[in-house]
Amino acid sequence: MADESLFLLLHSEMVAGLHRGAEQGGDGENGRCITKLETMGFRVGQGLIERFTKDTARFKDELDIMKFICKDFWTTVFKKQIDNLRTNHQGIYVLQDNKFRLLIQMSAGKQYLEHAPKYLAFTCGLIRGALSNLGIKSIVTAEVSAMPACE
Repeated sequence: MADESLFLLLHSEMVAGLHRGAEQGGDGENGRCITKLETMGFRVGQGLIERFTKDTARFKDELDIMKFICKDFWTTVFKKQIDNLRTNHQGIYVLQDNKFRLLIQMSAGKQYLEHAPKYLAFTCGLIRGALSNLGIKSIVTAEVSAMPACE
C-alpha cells in the first residue's frame, strides 16, 4: 500500500513540478511539458517491460502482447487489470480503465477535465515504451470523457 501511495505522490509531483517550472521560466507552453512527461514514461515503460518479460515465452502476435499489457503489465503498475480491451483487428486497440488511479483523486466532475491530459501523458509514454521494446511501433493517445475513466 505504501508503494502505491509513493507512486501516486511521485507522479503528482512530476506533473506539478514540470508545469510549475515551465510557468516560472516564462515558458507557459503546455505541449512541451506533456512531451517531457511522455518521454519519461517511454523510458520507464521500456525498462519495466524488459524486466517483466525476461522469463516469459515469446508472444505469438500483437493481440497476445496487448493482452499481456492489459493483464500483467497494468496489474503490476496500477494494481488492477484494464477494464476493457477492444480492437478492430486492423492494428487499433482501445484500452479502457474506468477507475484510472492517476485520475481518481481529481474530482469526478467535468471541472478538471481540461487538466486530465497532463496526468495521462506519463502513462501514454509508459505504454508506448513497453510496446516499443516488444517490437511494436505505436501511437498512444488518451481520451477522458468522464473522470476518472480513460481510454
